[in-house]
Amino acid sequence: MTTTTKTTAPAPTGGTLPLPPGIARLLAFGGAAGTLLSTFLSWTYTEEFPGNLTVYGYPGGLQLLTLTGALLTLAFLLSGQGLRGLRWLTPGGPNSAVRLLALGTLGVTGYTIGAIIKNLGGLINVDPGGYIAVTMALIGAVGALGLPSDVPQDADHPPANPWEQLVHSLKAPAPGRLKDHPGWVEILIISTAFALGLYLFTFGIDTDYPELFVGFMVLVAFLFPALGRAGLTGQLGQLTAKHRNVTVTAAFVAAFVFPFTQSNDAYATIGTNILIFATVALGLNVVVGLAGLLDLGYVAFLGVGAYTAALVSGAPTSSIGVTFPFWAAVLTGAVASLIFGVLIGAPTLRLRGDYLAIVTLGFGEIFRIGVQNLDGTSGPDITNGPNGIPNIPEVEILGFNLGEEHTILGFELGRFSNYFLLMLVCTIIVVTIFRRADQSRIGRAWVAIREDETAARAMGINAFRLKLLAFALGATLAGVAGTVQAHVQYTVTPEQYQFVEAVPPNSAFLLAAVILGGMGTVSGPLIGAALLYLIPAKLQFVQEYQLLLFGLALVLLMRFRPEGLIADRRKQLEFHDTGQLDVPKEDTGLNDKVGV
Repeated sequence: MTTTTKTTAPAPTGGTLPLPPGIARLLAFGGAAGTLLSTFLSWTYTEEFPGNLTVYGYPGGLQLLTLTGALLTLAFLLSGQGLRGLRWLTPGGPNSAVRLLALGTLGVTGYTIGAIIKNLGGLINVDPGGYIAVTMALIGAVGALGLPSDVPQDADHPPANPWEQLVHSLKAPAPGRLKDHPGWVEILIISTAFALGLYLFTFGIDTDYPELFVGFMVLVAFLFPALGRAGLTGQLGQLTAKHRNVTVTAAFVAAFVFPFTQSNDAYATIGTNILIFATVALGLNVVVGLAGLLDLGYVAFLGVGAYTAALVSGAPTSSIGVTFPFWAAVLTGAVASLIFGVLIGAPTLRLRGDYLAIVTLGFGEIFRIGVQNLDGTSGPDITNGPNGIPNIPEVEILGFNLGEEHTILGFELGRFSNYFLLMLVCTIIVVTIFRRADQSRIGRAWVAIREDETAARAMGINAFRLKLLAFALGATLAGVAGTVQAHVQYTVTPEQYQFVEAVPPNSAFLLAAVILGGMGTVSGPLIGAALLYLIPAKLQFVQEYQLLLFGLALVLLMRFRPEGLIADRRKQLEFHDTGQLDVPKEDTGLNDKVGV
């Protein structure tokens, strides 16, 4: 006797709002087009609001962000209609991306009108063009929410409420198999992607006023998920995996070009500090991301490298009184951090979990208090106590003084641009070490320890020795970054190396950068560190609420993307449903094979 099993195909699902697809598409088109046209109107009558939004026929300031969002929404809508030349925009489906872009456009437009009302003192300061923009953006968002989902829903488990319906409608389908292209075309695509990334990063750093930066971040916060929902980032990920060396080269070429795009050395300062922060975060990623060791005092190793460089680089207040060349100072700082890493790790790494975290947090505070007390009164006169070691000399390499302006290829590079290029070289070295370690037998053993230390020990892995090696390597990489930081900031003081400080890097922000970006990846901590440094640096007017906003951002991230912004395959499978059932819920036809 045989039985037949009836399979139920996934049912198509409508949008979050109950609108006919044709009406929803019409509203989305009309709203996006109307929003685009509204940017050519005046939004306020006075030039007191930055960006000059008073001109007819010439968008400016935040209007340009609304214009960009509306253009992208229209482009993805037309791609979904099969318009020749735009089909490549949505290999995974257009509607989820349109939904996000329409919401992002509404967010930027609404924020702009709200900022005008707040800064200028009332609704009277908004011109009719502003009201038209908000209305059309709202219509576009309503239409986008009514579009059918790109992902068919499970007929047995439909969304139970509008919130689940919205979450389902924003899911991304698989990007599909990457089409075969000539090698030079694929390399050109990767290069173009990094060029666009450089442009976005430069635009964010070069924003002249906080309102423009906030609007930029709102649009970017919706843009990148939209690209993922459309399948573009998935296919780009396949390309970068296929051409790993080209990808790394393109990334560092884009970073090398950055200082040549800056006319103001103040913006290059932000870039330099971001590289320092990112390099230290990548070192912490060895400890946390690969080996799974929760280190809450990692910033102390950065301080060891910085203080060592300050003592041996010929600073007037140095108690040692020696002057090493820069390469020797870097090696000395790295070795000092390595020694401290081994001394701290040897007695503590037999602990696990919360106990290890508490011990490392204590070490971080012991380091800060220790260098503060080495002032000749509470202890030996080594670090000049709370006053720190000021007037650290500039770096000279082959007669090239990084503290002076230099002309390269017709571009004037200031002090911080020079240090940016120096720090970029250090970052390349750290990335190379991280990649080699990750792909080695030791890296695989670290991952095994991170996933299940007991099972790793049972397989013959010497967990203590490998954890100590990870601790020492992470400390060494932090020490290298610390030697550059000491010269960039001219001085080192104990207050720079607290667990939580107003300005990163500190232990809390370093750990957050690794988790935010994606543990165990190369690009994740770099992106996470860039965001965590750039946002506070550009939003000085909310400095009193930084930690509150930081906490809210982490809560939202852990809720909606716990694997981080750039996650490896293992983390994606760990935190998200893969669609595979542990136990078959229906008859799979096995009975037919045995003749039941």
